[in-house]
Amino acid sequence: MQNGTLLAAVDLGSNSFRLEIGRYQGGHIERIEYLKETVRQGAGLDENKMLTAAAMQRGWDCLARFAERLHGFKKQQVRAVATQTLREAKNRDEFLQRAQSILGFPIEVIAGQEEARLIYQGVSRLLPQSDEKRLVVDIGGRSTEMILGQGYQAGAMESYRLGSVAWSSKYFAQGDLTAQAFKTAEVAAKAVLDQALDRFPPSQWSVAYGSSGTVGAVAEVLSANGWATGVITRSGLDWLVDRLIKARHVDLLRLDGMKDDRRPVLGGGVAVLHAIFDLFDIQQMLPAQGALRQGALYDLIDRDSEGGDVRERTVRWLASRFSADEAQAQRVSTVATTLFSQVAAVDPLNARYSQKLAWAARLHEIGTHISHDRSYHHGAYILSNVDAPGFSIYELQRMSQLVLGQRGKLKKLEASLGDELFAKQMLCLRLAVLLCHARQMPEFELVQLGYRSGAFKLTTSAGWARRFPQSAWLIGEEVLAWQKTSWKFSADIR
Repeated sequence: MQNGTLLAAVDLGSNSFRLEIGRYQGGHIERIEYLKETVRQGAGLDENKMLTAAAMQRGWDCLARFAERLHGFKKQQVRAVATQTLREAKNRDEFLQRAQSILGFPIEVIAGQEEARLIYQGVSRLLPQSDEKRLVVDIGGRSTEMILGQGYQAGAMESYRLGSVAWSSKYFAQGDLTAQAFKTAEVAAKAVLDQALDRFPPSQWSVAYGSSGTVGAVAEVLSANGWATGVITRSGLDWLVDRLIKARHVDLLRLDGMKDDRRPVLGGGVAVLHAIFDLFDIQQMLPAQGALRQGALYDLIDRDSEGGDVRERTVRWLASRFSADEAQAQRVSTVATTLFSQVAAVDPLNARYSQKLAWAARLHEIGTHISHDRSYHHGAYILSNVDAPGFSIYELQRMSQLVLGQRGKLKKLEASLGDELFAKQMLCLRLAVLLCHARQMPEFELVQLGYRSGAFKLTTSAGWARRFPQSAWLIGEEVLAWQKTSWKFSADIR
């Protein structure tokens, strides 16, 4: 990546949407601009896990303002990620379709593990390098991430479904800040986090850091009221809980250093933080400057560097973990991407789809680790449920669908096949699997795949069918399979 390149990260959080713009310089990122809007989308998730029209509109309006600032940025310069609220929302596709059109860039709904990884990456990059063993806690609007790490390397990572917006809505719904409400909220938080004690035992870390909204807000309030700057102590947090209870209601709450947009969700956030201090016997926590958005920026740098994309490392790890035949995986990947290059227009977006097709091809046999019978179903299940650092939920779903559809009937992919790029990926993977059926590299340069106006056509060189009768028969069967879809596929096998 060239020095001076501008990079941007958009964080669609449950409480706030944030835009961070930085300039790459010598391996580091210098902040150029930071925008934050309190959208409180998480509070617009109703009891049926549906985003209300008002919540969606608030999000769209904010993204329209962000889009104006991002005018002129290229897709490889921007990473937009969405977290717990859109992980939960059943109508997230409705929101995302318009949101991406407004923003002008893809929006990735990331899994909790990926959120935790990016948080740690952002925190660690803005901390002085040391060998200290760290616990990083990020209390968001609807989820709380916890990470153990050392240096730039994250170890254990988990995401838990509790946060400032969710706990404020549930336990302080009318704005009443009573001692009983705090007690109930903390007991509930400890119940959710009880298993975290085994995952993040105090013996495994020496320093606790807090990232993002709640921790930052608490630190600012404590500092403005005479407590030490740059640290949250247990006694300071006890004092804050006492002040909240004495205020009795959020509307009556008056605290130096407290921003108005934090007032409605401070009770829930403080209850969760106090429960964490108590459960893990934390005496002090240091507010960290880095957060999810900085992690997303540094991830853009990694993706641009050779061998730096964490998704590539994840694919290698999955292939090894599930004992995939590396040679066969590479053969299928090579054939599939070569065919895809023949039917996909020359475009940076299609280049990324080719890379994702290659990853799916390299993982197409991981299901055989469970059983050779219906292995593609097992492989699809693994990809739909595995923690895969670097990948968004949508990317994993798409790879899962490709692995599922590598053979067998296409009816199971009916919904996905409405997408032209997916149909191209799917046909290329299926053809690659059948051409590599002998588990040897086929003479695929003798096969050409064309596409025009919804119709695919495969052509072979003269004499190919006589030399490869089994492959010729399999292609004939593939033509029949596609006749039951909305796509046309023919073959001129010579």
